[in-house]
Amino acid sequence: MNRVGKILRFLGDQAVNGIDLPNDVPVPPIDPDPPALEKFTSAPNTVPHGWRDIFIAGGPEAFASAVRRHKGLLLMDTTWRDAHQSLLATRVRTYDLLKIAKQTSHAFASAFSLEMWGGATFDVSLRFLKECPWDRLRQLRALVPNIPFQMLLRGANAVGYTSYPDNVVYEFCRQARINGIDIFRIFDSLNYVENLKLGIEAVRAADGIIEAAVCYTGNIADPSKTKYTLEYYMDLVDQLVSMKIHILGIKDMAGLLTPPAATKLVSAIRARYPDLPIHVHTHDTPGSGVASMLAAAHAGADIVDAAIDCKHPS
Repeated sequence: MNRVGKILRFLGDQAVNGIDLPNDVPVPPIDPDPPALEKFTSAPNTVPHGWRDIFIAGGPEAFASAVRRHKGLLLMDTTWRDAHQSLLATRVRTYDLLKIAKQTSHAFASAFSLEMWGGATFDVSLRFLKECPWDRLRQLRALVPNIPFQMLLRGANAVGYTSYPDNVVYEFCRQARINGIDIFRIFDSLNYVENLKLGIEAVRAADGIIEAAVCYTGNIADPSKTKYTLEYYMDLVDQLVSMKIHILGIKDMAGLLTPPAATKLVSAIRARYPDLPIHVHTHDTPGSGVASMLAAAHAGADIVDAAIDCKHPS
């Protein structure tokens, strides 16, 4: 690369990623102004009952059964992880999250879970914030003991972008459980069953809640335009259920799950597996995410995902 190309690459990197501060240079201490805890509860010194209490008392199977018996739609909030990449621009410090953790434990006490860990967390914490993601997990767990913490596990890739030895994935899941993760959403971008199986068995060995996900693509509402048909997904679901998963996830990473497709897919899974909790995740790329999640809920999904808008009140 010539000199001009190197300069352009450097400027582009600075524009996208910001200045790479050495570890010994502190981030400027900008204090957020969180709402008073009394706004959410009349008993700020107590911890409200949450779904994690069911998991702690009865284990993964009891937790999954309780989710399925629950009347009404449950929400997982993705603000503490996925929204780091989108709504909150990859700069949310542990310091900031700790400021609103107790408020979250009260305001979101009835939430299915908080997704707050995964590959994005490691990338953001280590590359941008110069923080330890394990410290983040432990500190937030101490302040939010009642809501399940959920993470994204890339099967054999754990939270990285390459396959790791099996024993590394097993030990990673064990340590994640010890430090505060309850639910592991396990996926493989190509729906490769062997990679999913490794993640499932690693989470089972760690006594975590297994949420195995199928990655959605194509358009099953119009089978003539896709090779990924309803039969393809149902066969994959059959294989995952045979591995004794606790929850089935449908992961729509590209925002392709339209309301008719969501209705068709969730209805078929619900009819075949009436006792299996179904959790649907989408990226609202086309702007129809809310409609798709409502369609999934009407078709029988138990949980859908959401995130908090980060607009400043002014």
